[in-house]
Amino acid sequence: MSWLFLAGAILAEVAATLSLKVASTGRVRWYAPVVGGYAATFVLLSLALDRGMALGVAYGIWAAVGVALTALLSRPLFDEPLTPTMALGIVLIIAGVLAIEVGASH
Repeated sequence: MSWLFLAGAILAEVAATLSLKVASTGRVRWYAPVVGGYAATFVLLSLALDRGMALGVAYGIWAAVGVALTALLSRPLFDEPLTPTMALGIVLIIAGVLAIEVGASH
């Protein structure tokens, strides 16, 4: 169950961050999903921790996957660059998350 809460936290954080990009253009109504998304993020992350997920694992995965998804989704949504160097960074993030998960299970 903790993994479902973590997945929800990641999706809420990415949605809030993408909404922040829209809100930054002066669209005031987009502040509601920004605030709501970040609030939901911290509630869901705390529920994942409460269900026994290790803090280092939860935070590492939450932050890394959030960064990777935000970068990937910013390309089609906002026509932001996704260079080969950025793609390599995303691959390294995934490798780091896997290393944290494997290390935590030992």
